[in-house]
Amino acid sequence: REVGLMFQDHQLFPQRDVAGNVAFGLEMHGAGRKAAAERVGELLELVGLPGAGRRAVATLSGGEQQRVALARALAPGPRVLMLDEPLGQLDRSLRERLVVELRQLFGRLGTTVLAVTHDQGEAFALADRVVVMRDGRIAQQGTPVEVWERPVDEFVARFLGFANVVPATIRGDVADTEWGEVPVPGGSPQGETSVLIRPAGVRLDAAPGEGLKCAVEGRTFRGDHVIVLLHPEHGPPLEAACTLRQAPEVGETVSVAFSATEVVGLPGTSTPSGPRPEAPPPVH
Repeated sequence: REVGLMFQDHQLFPQRDVAGNVAFGLEMHGAGRKAAAERVGELLELVGLPGAGRRAVATLSGGEQQRVALARALAPGPRVLMLDEPLGQLDRSLRERLVVELRQLFGRLGTTVLAVTHDQGEAFALADRVVVMRDGRIAQQGTPVEVWERPVDEFVARFLGFANVVPATIRGDVADTEWGEVPVPGGSPQGETSVLIRPAGVRLDAAPGEGLKCAVEGRTFRGDHVIVLLHPEHGPPLEAACTLRQAPEVGETVSVAFSATEVVGLPGTSTPSGPRPEAPPPVH
């Protein structure tokens, strides 16, 4: 079928060494020993494991097993490569390093790759196009930038990890929400809808008495920024993003304002409806 598959847990054959695993598909296609050995060597070089052919699978680290599984899937020269949660079994530091290497590798190969993952960051880093699925149907598709910047509805916005989503009535450049009036960019959908306010758009520097009064309920350190959990005087909880130096302490009261550039009017509903969309183009 000219389709290669890399399993989530790699599914390497423990009775075979690295070269034997990579050569499996070639053997199934009737390749000769010499041709298979040459192809195995090429692929191990490609995935960064030169000279590892005689190693036992049990001696490999998680990252090395992932590379062997990828080489095995690529060995027969598939037209389409399918990856099931390709980095899900790896620790964060290794996952972040390998996602860059995989993207570079796929670019060199020119092979169409379809990757299934629940990790949004992984999908955006690997793909040229992203397809968000809901109940077996396409909720949204587009480039990573398009999907991230313009989610089509509340479901997609929340799937991407955004918590600040509320019903709204948009008139002109203002949305009436449970948090009060929120500025929206020009061209936002009008009428009854929902709005997404990215944490970076929740400003903690409003003058006292002029913004939305909120109590600080928690802080989460994210390395290069802090997520601040706020309990507004009216409306659901809010998340704000700021630097560590700017982050208020738990128990403090702050006045919040909103930046229109970080507000998205969500044109779709949260329930899929209508005809099934056409199948998306391949994810490269």
